[in-house]
Amino acid sequence: MALKEYVEEVAIPDGVEVHVEPPAKIKVKGRLGELERDFSHAAVNLELDSGKILVKFLGKGRKAEAMIGMITSLIKNMVIGVSRGFTYKLKVVASHFPISVKVKGDAVLIENFIGEKFPRVAKIVGNGTKVQVKGEDVIVMGIDKEAVGQTAANIEQATRIREKDLRKFLDGIYLYEKKEGWE
Repeated sequence: MALKEYVEEVAIPDGVEVHVEPPAKIKVKGRLGELERDFSHAAVNLELDSGKILVKFLGKGRKAEAMIGMITSLIKNMVIGVSRGFTYKLKVVASHFPISVKVKGDAVLIENFIGEKFPRVAKIVGNGTKVQVKGEDVIVMGIDKEAVGQTAANIEQATRIREKDLRKFLDGIYLYEKKEGWE
């Protein structure tokens, strides 16, 4: 089977500025901020064409289709991020001890989790990722979808309970909503 050139298009909405450095560096700038990414490791070519980004990949089979789909999806997420942003909401669930959640610098401190003496710490990933605590809700917002998702995962994993019956000890912080746009 011969190599085939796969081409996908990503539309650029109004208010979003895109700059491409050949072969595969991209900068996306919008009203919420700027994101930059280098796809040269993936052997793709990026081109600007009258309001669209063309993603070109030379390959064959399912792996080539998966690669071009992934790169296209990452670029779409960059465009959505700089124009609308991403918000993940987590809920604090405490049945045994009252949990206290605080943001300090680039970390989230979870105090009194199942009565522990020392706080558990979850790292905030990315420069523009913001974490707010509003009552029982922990809201993670940012323009980089991967950083927002990783921060939410870090918070969730920090309250993971080991060696106890999970049907009885439901305490923790759990993700319940993902959406595009700011709170």
